[in-house]
Amino acid sequence: MNQFDFEDEIRFTKAVFYNFRPIPLPKPFRDATGGMGTNIPEQGYMELYDDTGACAHYTVSRSFVQTMLPRILNGEKKSYNAWRHEQYWKIRNAGFQSGDAVNVGTLDLMMLDILAQRAGKTIHRFLGAEKDWCAAYKGGGGIIRDDEELVEEMCRYAEEGTDTVKFKVGSSHGELGEIIDMDRDLRRIEKVQKALGGRARIAVDCNQKFTVEQAARFCHLAEPFDLEWIEEPIHSADYNGIKKLKEMGVKQRLSAGESMRVYYAYETYVEKGIDILQPSLGRMSHIDDLLKIRDLCREHGLEFQSGGRGAYNAYFGALYGDNERIEFHAPISEPVHELMLNVPEFKNSRFTLRSDIPGIPVRMNIEKIEKLGYLESVSYHTPSRA
Repeated sequence: MNQFDFEDEIRFTKAVFYNFRPIPLPKPFRDATGGMGTNIPEQGYMELYDDTGACAHYTVSRSFVQTMLPRILNGEKKSYNAWRHEQYWKIRNAGFQSGDAVNVGTLDLMMLDILAQRAGKTIHRFLGAEKDWCAAYKGGGGIIRDDEELVEEMCRYAEEGTDTVKFKVGSSHGELGEIIDMDRDLRRIEKVQKALGGRARIAVDCNQKFTVEQAARFCHLAEPFDLEWIEEPIHSADYNGIKKLKEMGVKQRLSAGESMRVYYAYETYVEKGIDILQPSLGRMSHIDDLLKIRDLCREHGLEFQSGGRGAYNAYFGALYGDNERIEFHAPISEPVHELMLNVPEFKNSRFTLRSDIPGIPVRMNIEKIEKLGYLESVSYHTPSRA
């Protein structure tokens, strides 16, 4: 089973944190349970240096600066394995679904960036990839888009060569969104399918909106549309609910996994009958869990996909098979990519990667962000003196 094992020692010497003001999306985005909003999720960007002069570059949360940075910027020199093991178990009591767990995954990724730079290899080649591309599909279609906007967006994706498009379902109204409007969802699926005219298949994402009974009804009503999959139809931790949906005769393939942080949850999904596992790069507590989940899918004949910010995730997508896709979530990733440098090119359902820049080639374009007025502050961090 894949597990990263690096005894290379790292001493962190300096960090620079670029703190962002809220950066507005071109259009507000919302899913069925209220996710996303009016701004991009990125809070800031960090340059993390080691004692060889290598510098990891990655978007990080403010909590990473507040909680993780003091624990690693302490003058100590340890192996990659030791740093990761120590920080993973330090967050045990916070829980392995917590933001602290995500910060451990962020540290993991930044250490891999440093090791790849030392080796003079782009991150995907350093980790063993044999190709400079990955397969991808395009998702988006916020629940607040009107029918015409949704159709236009999905057709644009198809015109760009995407062979699968995905959009949000779980329409509702009422103070708590408790009044479900499946008629709207089904109408939108029908309109998109007709407009696509067979140019791309359709998947839908429920974002955990339905109860088991509601999900079963939706799946039954959606059968005529031959959807490629239905994503997170119920609460992401309702493993037995997945089993019940299968027992109730749901015919579509069901997917889940973007809400989980550790490998073990995916074993339970498999036991309960999920068809597609979808871990997300930016949410895992261990980066090599992505490969373990990939191999779990292969072992059980399931489909593997992966989510996360497209520009970063594409480099890990090169470690997957030709038909193991990542998601390019366009309404969020495209505006973020406009603020980045060295973004992989997306065309005809694949990202093409750069292989000429060691480590993770992607950078936030700080000069552009500052010029647009979104850079609030810059802070410099060094090991504290005893």
